[in-house]
Amino acid sequence: MSVVSREVPIETPAEVRAQCEKFRDTFKRLKDEVGKVVVGHASVVEATLISLFAGGNVLLEGVPGLGKTLLVRTLAQTLNLPFSRIQFTPDLMPADVLGTNVVMEDPGTGRRKFEFQKGPIFAQIVLADEINRATPKTQSALLEAMQERSVTVGGTTYKLNQPFLVLATQNPIEQEGTYPLPEAQLDRFLFKIVVGYSQLDDLMTILDRTTGAVTPEVGNILDGPTILEMQKLVRGCIVAPHVKQYVARLVLATHPGGQLAAGGAGGPTNKYVRCGSSPRGAQALLMGGKVKALVEGRYHVSFKDIQHVATLCLRHRVLMNFEAEADRVDSDVLVKQIMELTPTEMK
Repeated sequence: MSVVSREVPIETPAEVRAQCEKFRDTFKRLKDEVGKVVVGHASVVEATLISLFAGGNVLLEGVPGLGKTLLVRTLAQTLNLPFSRIQFTPDLMPADVLGTNVVMEDPGTGRRKFEFQKGPIFAQIVLADEINRATPKTQSALLEAMQERSVTVGGTTYKLNQPFLVLATQNPIEQEGTYPLPEAQLDRFLFKIVVGYSQLDDLMTILDRTTGAVTPEVGNILDGPTILEMQKLVRGCIVAPHVKQYVARLVLATHPGGQLAAGGAGGPTNKYVRCGSSPRGAQALLMGGKVKALVEGRYHVSFKDIQHVATLCLRHRVLMNFEAEADRVDSDVLVKQIMELTPTEMK
């Protein structure tokens, strides 16, 4: 029996450089287009776009009125993809998100049959607004869609169109009528992005744009097939073994009681952490680092790329204990300490 071999075309260094440059230019165009409406928050916009091209979901956390929903809506306008907004409330049911089987009658035969009516989750850019206001039952309806990119209703599994991205918002200060996101759902967000207050100059610009006669508009920059091609390029980005090992050690440094726990027995991990990051944290670090490398015009990931996205990837995957709360140590501070205590090279 003869085996037909198919030659895989080998890209030349010049072709790779051209692809990286095109990726970088497209990323900048998209960031500038979003910046026409979203004033300031450059790091927030960049992190959201990194997550888009890494193929992961985003959790945006900040007090009301900082532009979280505006950011998501503006991003959706720049992407030629179906968009839906789900306003999460305590009375929202899983069927309101996923869809449900409805009895339909055939006008010709008079026969009745169940027909699946798709819910808003079947868009490709989904805004889950104030996600922590829904009950755990409704929140859990998103788990399969966020991880497997599919929805199962009535024993039938429906695949979601790609690319697919969930961007959720939540308010960290209100506790009345909210349900904290379970760890299993938090782990399905590639990044948790904290949206802070605007600076003086940015706030002045916001006032000019929102109280004047002219409203900024944005245009379409990317479509679905182009995004998928860019995501494919990201996955082909090179990660050296020593950088990959650093990622693994950084994640293991968040595990209390582990051999690589940051600072050893008396270090911050054993002192303040109840539960460390899952393997998804390592995956997020690598994928985020790959996108950051391409944005910087490189086709290989450096230690700095990993460190740039470390807080975004790990802040919601490290569960703090009561001692951390008593000492007022939050996860951001802890992640920085872990990075300082984890050398880039194995000793």
